[in-house]
Amino acid sequence: MTRFASRVVLDSVAERLSPRRSALVVVDMQNDFCAPGGYIDGIGKDVSGLAAIVAPLNRLLEAARRVRVPVVWLTACYEAQHIPPSMVVQKRRIGAAAVCCERGTWGAQFFGVCPAPDEAVFEKHTYSGFSNPDLGPHLSALKREALVFCGVQTNVCVESTLRDAHSRGFDVAIVEDAVGSHAEALHRATLANVSFLFGDVVAAADLSRSWSARDDHVAV
Repeated sequence: MTRFASRVVLDSVAERLSPRRSALVVVDMQNDFCAPGGYIDGIGKDVSGLAAIVAPLNRLLEAARRVRVPVVWLTACYEAQHIPPSMVVQKRRIGAAAVCCERGTWGAQFFGVCPAPDEAVFEKHTYSGFSNPDLGPHLSALKREALVFCGVQTNVCVESTLRDAHSRGFDVAIVEDAVGSHAEALHRATLANVSFLFGDVVAAADLSRSWSARDDHVAV
């Protein structure tokens, strides 16, 4: 039996993303992806706009914690001994010699956000968070039907994990002002594609208000 077998179809965004149903997934908010001097900056990509997502993301984190929406964190570790051969080939193709998000380095540290002590962090070695075999069982244990995505890069790790979540039967949403990419056109393409085929595109403030308005419906 698939995960889709007995699912209830909910027509409104507020119902699909209610606090009782949702978990917030924060993807790769690390210096190497977001900060000047990090890996992405070092391969010649523009990271100057990524700091803009920090404030709405922190407000959304505050709202999620207030109404007990679980927060799940994904981090990258792209050391050569861990990544798949396909990623090694692409690194060579673009001439990238540096290690992205090497454990114990500044590049792997969080950028502008921080997990709470009780929030799970899952390390991954390729683009989808579901490549970590512990993520799926953790989400199943949370008993949440909807995953709300934020973080970076919109068109790579956020989109890869969102697509996998959709295929696993989750309702999915992406927070348009709490995701970012060094490639603006691809960022916008992902938002358009999610809206067209995969799920909901929401604003951080709207979702925070919706969660706060439904605070009295959240179980303690």
